[in-house]
Amino acid sequence: MCSEIRIYVACLAAYNSGYLHGAWIDACDELDDIQEQVQSILKSSPIEDAEEYAIHDYEGFDGYGLSEYEGLESVQETASFIDEYPAIGGELLNHFGGSLEDAKKAAEESYSGCYKSLDDYAEELTDNTSEIPENLAYYIDYERMGRDMEMSGDIYTIETAHDEVHIFWSH
Repeated sequence: MCSEIRIYVACLAAYNSGYLHGAWIDACDELDDIQEQVQSILKSSPIEDAEEYAIHDYEGFDGYGLSEYEGLESVQETASFIDEYPAIGGELLNHFGGSLEDAKKAAEESYSGCYKSLDDYAEELTDNTSEIPENLAYYIDYERMGRDMEMSGDIYTIETAHDEVHIFWSH
């Protein structure tokens, strides 16, 4: 899957001289391999002594945006995280303002799972924590419980598709 997470690296000297010179690079490759590929692009540039590059395009980062001048180490770490958590990685990074450390911590420690809806989660959580008498079960509003948990800040959600809500505890 990681081969679908890639960046297009362009030689800036060539670009500024009116040439499109660059290549797509698998962003999950080892950092040394990525750096070698970038150096190869610069060495084969139609402009002599080219030294600078930029990321002119990217694919597979699942809604997370890269800077044109993002460091290669950051790109590789981000791509590897998204590859490890393909359904939620990009959105987690967005949720935490690009903090890879916070996104990793949430994925590893705060993730409660994927549910059809927030009310399904509230119902499962309630069923697992207490025995509700059958005659009272019909009076519980799980939709409201789920909404209240989210609005209070106890949980946050990432919706990745229709009927696909990922739930995370905030604390």
